[in-house]
Amino acid sequence: MKKLPYILIATRFIFAPAIISLAYFKGDESRFLILILMYFGLLTDIFDGIIARKAGVSSEKLRRIDSQTDLVFWLSLGFASYFLNPEFLKSEYKGILLIFVMEALCYLVSFLKFGKETCTHAFLSKMWGLSLLIAFTYLIGFQEVGWAFYLTVMLGFVSHIDVILIILLLPKWQYDIPSSYHAWKIRNGKQRKKTIFFN
Repeated sequence: MKKLPYILIATRFIFAPAIISLAYFKGDESRFLILILMYFGLLTDIFDGIIARKAGVSSEKLRRIDSQTDLVFWLSLGFASYFLNPEFLKSEYKGILLIFVMEALCYLVSFLKFGKETCTHAFLSKMWGLSLLIAFTYLIGFQEVGWAFYLTVMLGFVSHIDVILIILLLPKWQYDIPSSYHAWKIRNGKQRKKTIFFN
């Protein structure tokens, strides 16, 4: 039971190259299988935190591994989407570039201030993850961009602003901070940091 969270995270990490390979080598015939891996990967993301908490093995190390695995997993779906729908994504490059810039900025600010990557697992970031799920379902499954893509770009921008504010407000590096408001309360000594799990 104590090893299961790590197994779930490793499973999601292994899915990443599998998803990219399927999209690159199998093309359109891989769409349904990629969607299955995406949704199964989401389930591993939900349950690794729940099981870790119940097994008493949740730690900074586990949360950092989980956070970086999430990044690799979602990036793999982004590359897969490009291989399957290059014409769609080329026309929407401005929104995609904005998200990449914001993600890089979060890491840059965190490394400059704390010397390590961000690991907030903030509420808005979770909402952005759900919007990514919907957008990739439309893009990979139905070959459509539409409202789901634009919602993802909007939520991605807002959630990254929130993460940057969390980093700037925190007096020292911490993980699992729900929002910039909670970071502000911690900074002002109005709330002791509590580990809060969303997955």
